[in-house]
Amino acid sequence: MKPAPFGYERPRDLNAALSMLAAANGSAKIIAGGQSLGPMLNLRLVQPELVVDISGLADLKQAEFCGDELVLGALITHADIEDGRTPDVTRGAMRGVAANIAYRAVRNRGTIGGSLSHADPAADWVSALAALGARLTLRSLAGARTLAIEAFVVGALESALHAGEIVEAIRVPARSVSAHWGYAKSCRKTGEFAHAIGAVLVDPTGATARVVIGAIDTAPIVVTDAAELFGGRVAADYKQRFDARVADVLLAKAGISDAVQRHIHVSVLKRAVEEAAA
Repeated sequence: MKPAPFGYERPRDLNAALSMLAAANGSAKIIAGGQSLGPMLNLRLVQPELVVDISGLADLKQAEFCGDELVLGALITHADIEDGRTPDVTRGAMRGVAANIAYRAVRNRGTIGGSLSHADPAADWVSALAALGARLTLRSLAGARTLAIEAFVVGALESALHAGEIVEAIRVPARSVSAHWGYAKSCRKTGEFAHAIGAVLVDPTGATARVVIGAIDTAPIVVTDAAELFGGRVAADYKQRFDARVADVLLAKAGISDAVQRHIHVSVLKRAVEEAAA
């Protein structure tokens, strides 16, 4: 199957791209790396009137520090992060996630902003960046706004993007020296989308924990104050205090009725906790 006919524009700057999107009034799609949109066009899962190619916008390929945050342009590729071509304020967490996304060919072209815009709950960045406490800057002709990742992904393949708006940048806070990171996923074979993801950022010194359960049929479960998963308090013995029963209840409340599926998710989350504590 081939894509339905569509118009194609390659703007020279961000304002031109935003003007095209505004004029399209919701009938346009953005393409950057094309790793998600390309197959969807071929299968006619989406049939836009216009495709706006932003891959040449240099403004969206920058990485810079702003206070204690790293601001990554939306066109930074997975391989840029994997290979260390961008600064890392997460002490290796993001680099490790990037290195295990799909295959190298996908990582060479796929962009962090494109992955987040696609809002697939099984995509690595959706869960990993939520656990790291990242925020997104969204821009349109009307201006910019900033949202936490957990507020941006509102459902499976559903984001908070408005018509005419794009992901401009990802703002990643510095990981403290006392914070422990764990990330685990379960895939049927290497390179496939995960069917269970667990991500944890635990700081025993600060007695805080962020926990994400991803690759479910809706938006990931993001627990920003996760003491309940560790017996009510986050301390140095959090690995031993991890309560699988609480995680199971969270999954049930999210609508995961299959006990086997809940068990898989809880097992993967436990692996992430063990990795953090290692």
